[in-house]
Amino acid sequence: MNTIANTTNYTTRLGEVVETSSAAFTVQCYDLYGAPALGALVRTGRDSPVYGVVRNVVTSSMDPGRRPVARGQDEADEEAVYRSNPQLDKLLRTDFQATIVGYPDSVGTGMRYGLPSQPPRIHAFVHACAPPEVRAFAEDLRFLPLVLAGAAPEADEVVAAFLRQAASAHDDSQAFLMKAGRQIARLLSRDLQRLNAILGSLRA
Repeated sequence: MNTIANTTNYTTRLGEVVETSSAAFTVQCYDLYGAPALGALVRTGRDSPVYGVVRNVVTSSMDPGRRPVARGQDEADEEAVYRSNPQLDKLLRTDFQATIVGYPDSVGTGMRYGLPSQPPRIHAFVHACAPPEVRAFAEDLRFLPLVLAGAAPEADEVVAAFLRQAASAHDDSQAFLMKAGRQIARLLSRDLQRLNAILGSLRA
């Protein structure tokens, strides 16, 4: 199992868990449009950390009963809409959903890839994982079936996005992608359409 404890930092706090289940959690971002990229690795909780891969990002009204209305007809550009309506930061929210993919072992130095016995707590802080932590987590790709279990083609795009980001955290990105490609080929040996779609995204 991977040694990940010495790669963990708590400097980039993104938001808090506002909905949680055994397989996924939803995070409300502190900043409007402040979600990490699709496929990013995030960590929630300090005492019992849980790792997730970002699978969806949503920006919507704070009030579910009131959808946003167009405000920019007389503005020169999109940023002017926000300058003229500073209240939008309080009226809108950005959330993201993450698929749970692993958690530290009982010793705290290695990883267990799979679902924890308990999901993250509501209001647990969520942090972005820095490249060293991403690299340590991605040394083993046994968590990929959890992400691939989502609906295609969205899940396939999430997997490809994660692997591209993980590759950029490795010194030899091509070697990592070749290893990942072989793993995906084994997992999707009976679904060549999905396999080719993911491999094509990795080459893009």
